Amino acid sequence: MTLNNRCVHPAPFRSLLGAALGLSLVLPAAQAQAVSPAQVVFDQANILLVEEYGGLSTVDRVALRDEYQARLNAVCAAVMATCPASKAYPVLEAQFTALADKHSFFQTPDDYKEFVTSATGGNRRQFGVKLAPLDGQNRVVLEVVPESAAAEAGLQRGDVLQTLNSQPYRYDALRAARLSGQTITLGLTRAGQPLTLSITARESSTRDLPRLSYLTVGGAQVGVLRIPTFLAGGGVAQRVHDLVAQAQAAGAQGMVVDLRGNGGGSLVECDNSVSAFVPSLTRVARSARGNTRTEVRQGARFESGRVVGAVRNPQLWTGAVAVLVDDGSASCSEFFAYEVQYAKRGPVLGEETAGVGNTATRVFEVGEAAVQLTILNYVKPEGTPYPLLVRPDEAHVQGEAEVRLLTQGVDKLLNAAVTALGRAPALGAAAGATPVPAVPGGR
Repeated sequence: MTLNNRCVHPAPFRSLLGAALGLSLVLPAAQAQAVSPAQVVFDQANILLVEEYGGLSTVDRVALRDEYQARLNAVCAAVMATCPASKAYPVLEAQFTALADKHSFFQTPDDYKEFVTSATGGNRRQFGVKLAPLDGQNRVVLEVVPESAAAEAGLQRGDVLQTLNSQPYRYDALRAARLSGQTITLGLTRAGQPLTLSITARESSTRDLPRLSYLTVGGAQVGVLRIPTFLAGGGVAQRVHDLVAQAQAAGAQGMVVDLRGNGGGSLVECDNSVSAFVPSLTRVARSARGNTRTEVRQGARFESGRVVGAVRNPQLWTGAVAVLVDDGSASCSEFFAYEVQYAKRGPVLGEETAGVGNTATRVFEVGEAAVQLTILNYVKPEGTPYPLLVRPDEAHVQGEAEVRLLTQGVDKLLNAAVTALGRAPALGAAAGATPVPAVPGGR
């Protein structure tokens, strides 16, 4: 029901999408002789792979190109001169998988279209709900996007989907209803009580900005800042700073930043967001074309001394903070968690993250498809490499047992974060270890 986005490094681009996505378009020189559409796409992708790759894979990229050229030749043998581009897609998908870099992959035209829609905050037909698996089906409501069809229908975090149009619930049936726009009746349980509601998927924005809720624990107010993605058509960092200002004005004494399931996005949005919690950070980006230095402070990101993104009225949260992550926290959200951890601003709790947290990518068009390619890897100024993944300071497995607790209104990891905040001098014993309810707008 949701798309895992990846970290996209800022870069110039043609007209429409540059500022939002940081995409680049690379086209090969005119061919000396006519080649098939499949070969053209293959060549474009491999020029990028050989010349622009800046990741940490040790695979011989030239040898990889030659190996998969032979596979393409075999696929197109019967129609070598006219082989359609679509024949190259599975070959390129397999080739980029063989590169062994989880941050680099080939996008079919449909995948690319979906990515662009999500990256720019464009519209698509959707319910606006994110689900967790239980008993073999994605059926527990993790998150309801504000102003979505799901929000209007009344779905809530922790609801368990039981039936669809009076038949046993199946996720594939829900997906089919989303694609068709069919109105459906869902039977569900909420805190163990049965409930029925109707819902119709509709065209709505994929923009999913951060949101803030509060808990009162032992007399202390704790803000829960949910950041679902860093790729929402811009505005994420600005919203983070604005919400931090709200929490400060409300007298919050602690803050939990929830990055569970956040698949990444724009590195500019991420860096400027983390600057609301970390006074300053510096890193060096290493690429095939040389190194650049990035500094982030007071809501602004500088590359080689040049501002590449800034927020209005920047804020700095100086109180107690904790960050929640899981194995779906990827790319830019891994950078966020690591910078908080590196600066010793507060604990990171949850699971080890996805494992693409030391590189950044750029999306390149190849015909109607695209290649997401790792172009940079990062080190701290003294040369310490960024870790591949973030290992939490407090490990908490997020499995089916935790999902079952969520259906009873208990967010176990959020409880652990509040307990951790209670150890901080800024909150002291006021936060304590008192169990707290599940928070709407959490994961």
